Amino acid sequence: MANFAKPSAPRFTVEVHQNAFLPEGGRDVHAIVTVTSTGGATATRSVGRDAAVVIMVDCSGSMEYPPDKMRGAREATAAAVDTLRDGTSFAVIAGTHVAREVYPGQGRLAVAGPETRAQAKEALRGLRSGGGTAIGTWLRLADGLLRRSPAAIRHGVLLTDGRNEHEDPAVLRATLDACAGRFTCDARGVGTDWEVKEVTGVASALLGSADIVADPAHLTEDFTRMMENVMGKEVADVSLRLWTPVGVEIQYVKQVAPTVQDLTGRRTAAGPRAGDYPTGSWGDESREYHVCVRVPGGAVGQEMLAARATLVLPDPVGAGGPAGGPPDPLSQGLVRAVWTDDPAASTSISPQVAHYTGQAELAQAIQQGLEARKLGDVDGATARLGRAVQLASASGNADTARLLAKVVDVVDAAAGTVRLKAKVADADEMTLETRSTQTVRVKKT
Repeated sequence: MANFAKPSAPRFTVEVHQNAFLPEGGRDVHAIVTVTSTGGATATRSVGRDAAVVIMVDCSGSMEYPPDKMRGAREATAAAVDTLRDGTSFAVIAGTHVAREVYPGQGRLAVAGPETRAQAKEALRGLRSGGGTAIGTWLRLADGLLRRSPAAIRHGVLLTDGRNEHEDPAVLRATLDACAGRFTCDARGVGTDWEVKEVTGVASALLGSADIVADPAHLTEDFTRMMENVMGKEVADVSLRLWTPVGVEIQYVKQVAPTVQDLTGRRTAAGPRAGDYPTGSWGDESREYHVCVRVPGGAVGQEMLAARATLVLPDPVGAGGPAGGPPDPLSQGLVRAVWTDDPAASTSISPQVAHYTGQAELAQAIQQGLEARKLGDVDGATARLGRAVQLASASGNADTARLLAKVVDVVDAAAGTVRLKAKVADADEMTLETRSTQTVRVKKT
């Protein structure tokens, strides 16, 4: 493990957890790469001028039914504006089948301070519902506003209560592809009439969080917490760079904590035998990544470097912008492969690898089980959700276990024996699906 961060910057560390031993001829190497950011300015000064935030509020006709949705959205957005630190650039967008600037308008971003906060909250009082839903238009306007800002941290917050019915799905996909890497975005669905895959798709593509706020009364609490998290971010556009020797192939790269996120297809070339995987913005936090590489089969006693994992910035810390000079290495760790004829050594599985493999399977089992349930496949849904209960129980994922218990009757958690409930509230099913990718950390011994 090495740490190259400058004293004035947040300190990044990389730790690699793996069983490096393979049987003779073994090829697949698994490792959990733990990345932690601590200290630096995060703990001592506000983000201020280094951040730009655009809040996108659904104002389609359905937001008026019931009326507390629109009222809750206005109050929550006002609370988010109040949470902005002085110097933060910001704007508010009203989203329907078109996108409209609510504040400050004229293609500009305001700078947070007592006066602009008061003006923004006054403008929010005029928000009214009416029209359709075209999320891509909201994101394109947000992208245009954020691209005008020199801030390093560029963030969007998107709230919707309905389905993206007034826009071709291909248009939304193209918009997400265009916005990826330019800003991060947290997405929230309020009520129970929205499409989980659309909201989680926005968050996944833009490296943000997704969640359900079934009761509009809880929007203010959620928006305040979200904005506090954004204000805690300090370093943007960090990438996990993997370098591999000749003959080594990367099978996949997945974030596995705090949520499951497959990054394999997001690789961008970074020189000979190296590729960068985006990780977004960081504050004081820790995340874990599952890396699997395939090495040439080796003989007993042979050892090789299978991969080198390095945290890099596209521009040196403090350079004042998201693009520019040579990458700045923050920290690195090494993934090794050692061939042995000791079966005990080669068959042992790293506790971290075993745990997060199970967490990824848990997320998949929930999603497959809920899909089977929607299709009326009782046996398939029972089998997959039973497996999910078993995995949640074994890994100590109590939050997911509680959500599963609202969808199935648990007969034997350890064995994964369950019965589908005859009636399930929409909010309970959508909450389970939306939070299916949330994981728990490996238990420390």
